[in-house]
Amino acid sequence: MFSHWFGYEAKRKRLLAKAPPGPLRDYLSVPFPDPKTALNKTPILAMDFETTGLNAKTDQILSVGHITIESFEIILSSAYHQVICTQGDLKEEGVIIHQIMDDTKSQGQKVEAVIEQLLYAMAGKAILVHFAPIEKNFLQYTCKKLYGMAPIFPIIDTLVVARKRLDQRTSLYSPSDLRLFNLRESHDLPRYKAHNALSDALATAELFLAEVEYKQSKNSPSLRSVLL
Repeated sequence: MFSHWFGYEAKRKRLLAKAPPGPLRDYLSVPFPDPKTALNKTPILAMDFETTGLNAKTDQILSVGHITIESFEIILSSAYHQVICTQGDLKEEGVIIHQIMDDTKSQGQKVEAVIEQLLYAMAGKAILVHFAPIEKNFLQYTCKKLYGMAPIFPIIDTLVVARKRLDQRTSLYSPSDLRLFNLRESHDLPRYKAHNALSDALATAELFLAEVEYKQSKNSPSLRSVLL
């Protein structure tokens, strides 16, 4: 894991050397948090995307939500949510899930502005998501279209954190137990409306803190212990 981390830092520096001036270069200019840092001293950005589908190459990011965790506290004043004005009409089956209508997304911001804000918020933080492939693939593909290159970022995935905990039990569990809603229920966390980028980011942040608390360790675990 440690050598893997230094590989990430080396790659960040290589990408920084090639990045054009602008938001991506600014993001890459800030070092990642040290993996030896205790989690309670690590700045974390909980993030969620709503998308028009599951394929980053053919679908688009429809909305972005994120919120910051500092010293194991969720900073509500940092909450951010923005709908993106995507191209084309939205599919009915997608609207049923995310509840964003064509007239709403037509008033959204351009993807360039939203990604610029997101990269600014991500700089110097570990990124927290639930089921990392969605945010990772969509963000990397969108950045590649906007800036000609894809960024890297240190990721914590609450699905993976919870799966490691459940794997240590002697009883079997279902893959559905790893869904965000079901994991929150297992920790007696309140129910939120699903498929809103900000509420899902907040739900992920709360779940992460509950999972860390479940370890009941006297000392805060390190960032390295939860990174993908």
